[in-house]
Amino acid sequence: MDISFIAIIFFIGLIGSFISGMLGIGGSIINFPMLLYIPSALGIAQFTAHEVSGITAIQVFFATIGGVYAYRKGEFLNKKLIAYMGVSILIGSFLGGLGSTHMPESGINLVYGILAIIAAVMMFIPKKGLDDIPLEQIKFNKWLAALLALIVGIGAGIVGAGGAFLLVPIMLTVLKIPTRMTIASSLAITLISSIGAISGKVSTGQVEFLPSLIMVVASLFAAPLGAMAGKKVNTKVLQVILAFLIFVTAVKIWLDILFTNN
Repeated sequence: MDISFIAIIFFIGLIGSFISGMLGIGGSIINFPMLLYIPSALGIAQFTAHEVSGITAIQVFFATIGGVYAYRKGEFLNKKLIAYMGVSILIGSFLGGLGSTHMPESGINLVYGILAIIAAVMMFIPKKGLDDIPLEQIKFNKWLAALLALIVGIGAGIVGAGGAFLLVPIMLTVLKIPTRMTIASSLAITLISSIGAISGKVSTGQVEFLPSLIMVVASLFAAPLGAMAGKKVNTKVLQVILAFLIFVTAVKIWLDILFTNN
């Protein structure tokens, strides 16, 4: 392990964690393909998909801690929303993880692909006046929020991936939560849901210690910076960036499905 290895892994961690903090979406969307392909292309390391998933699970946990810490002061963390959706997604991901043992790989991929398409479509639905609602007047159907988080958790648990990019459009479009509150609360919910992922990865020996440590350091540095940037960027711009990122993720998932099936 030389300085170039440390520098590349740290740089990847910075990018994913900054985006995580700014948009409230787990950095694994960015970090997974970067860790899988960049070190290999540069000839400095060759990670397997299992190793990458273990590293990103650790990174997401610490990135969301950093993001939530940056939002700790203010009204953007909706504690009731976090409680209902956080507990539900944790239960759902556990059930999905158990159920995945009885599903073929093609079925698992199809479930996540369908959820990704739904998320992408929802991000392009107009959200006029959403961010004009005073934060103290925010109301939502707590049981609907819990049910939707449970469904997302089951889907995420089946595939073994995070569900943050599915939660955000649900919170914006269905629950009518303003953009900045959605981003802050999504970070907290993702933090809760990532606990299960870390437990599974560590217990099955899928975590590489050194690259994970490098990613953690990058996360604790970059995620709060991303959260601070998210507070300053216009909410319409944030929605556009979110929509683009979720659309690209959906396309990638379906390309993987079609490539695997063929």
